[in-house]
Amino acid sequence: MDSTGANAATADTMVPQPPPSQGRLITVLSIDGGGIRGLIPATIISCLEAKLQELDGPDARIADYFDVIAGTSTGALLTSMLTAPDDSKRPLFAAKDLTTFYLENGPKIFPQRKAGWLTSAMNLVATMRGPKYDGVFLHDKIKSLTHDVRIADTVTNIVVPAFDVKEYHLVDGGVAANNPTMIAMSMLTKEVLRRNPDFNPGKPTEYRNYLIISVGTGSAKLAEKYTAPQCAKWGLIQWLYEGGFTPIIDIFSHASADMVDIHAAVLFEALHCQKNYLRIQDDSLMGHTSSVDIATKENMEALIGIGKELLKKPVARVNIDTGMYEPVTGEGTNEDALARFAKMLSEERKLRNKNLNSY
Repeated sequence: MDSTGANAATADTMVPQPPPSQGRLITVLSIDGGGIRGLIPATIISCLEAKLQELDGPDARIADYFDVIAGTSTGALLTSMLTAPDDSKRPLFAAKDLTTFYLENGPKIFPQRKAGWLTSAMNLVATMRGPKYDGVFLHDKIKSLTHDVRIADTVTNIVVPAFDVKEYHLVDGGVAANNPTMIAMSMLTKEVLRRNPDFNPGKPTEYRNYLIISVGTGSAKLAEKYTAPQCAKWGLIQWLYEGGFTPIIDIFSHASADMVDIHAAVLFEALHCQKNYLRIQDDSLMGHTSSVDIATKENMEALIGIGKELLKKPVARVNIDTGMYEPVTGEGTNEDALARFAKMLSEERKLRNKNLNSY
């Protein structure tokens, strides 16, 4: 690309993204929940932003290209960081800052106790009596960075699933939607149904017009983490806490995320537009890397390494018959796919600006 094009695009990124009614596509970024494993999607998203900057200049930010960014749990933290505005109404964080935030603050968000049987017993007792982590440091840190920023102030639309217990007292959305992709799509469909002028009129379920990147936080290789004979002997305590992990939470959060991915894969395959949906996920985590809260320097570096290796792996799509991820022939690596999506996102943004300025 010549320098003239890059300079022109750089200036354009300072302008908010025009609405979907000015273009052809509706663009969605979805980020799963998963605690400290948020380092994996942080690494993937940093790569995507770098691809966009190669096309449109160094000022390009993720929020400049997506109509909705959805995130659950740690994905909601990443979503907030990508969309919170600075004093100039531009994104407060670049994607490359995400991993640094986790590396610097992860050990304080998830303080570690020394290993040993006594620690395991103390963790179990603490879990039975109340929250394992009080969240005070995380809340104070976010407050110090964002001050009085509200959801209405974000630089693009966001979806942050939460479960309403009673009278708007919320708990982590991971209990119902660890993968928020379908929630984001549903919210957008409702806007079409309501005839929101920002969206093209037409069929609310015209998902051929959607461009979706869904990034997971990795999941354990469950076949090796838990076995049926082992689980058959468990009582209530073991289901809640076993070997430093929480089996029941692992199982329902992974099942929730996987069901969404299968649903989305079936939907886009039925519409013959599979290439509009990119899911990047590692389903073979083992040991400490499969934990949501082991925030040691070694484990965090390992998670970043997993994210980088995931970029080099071939694009995989869930087999709708087996539910297993299988490499897709002819689509290259995940990094290749991100480059392809970056090009489509850049072209969509330029089209919207052109159409908006033609009036």
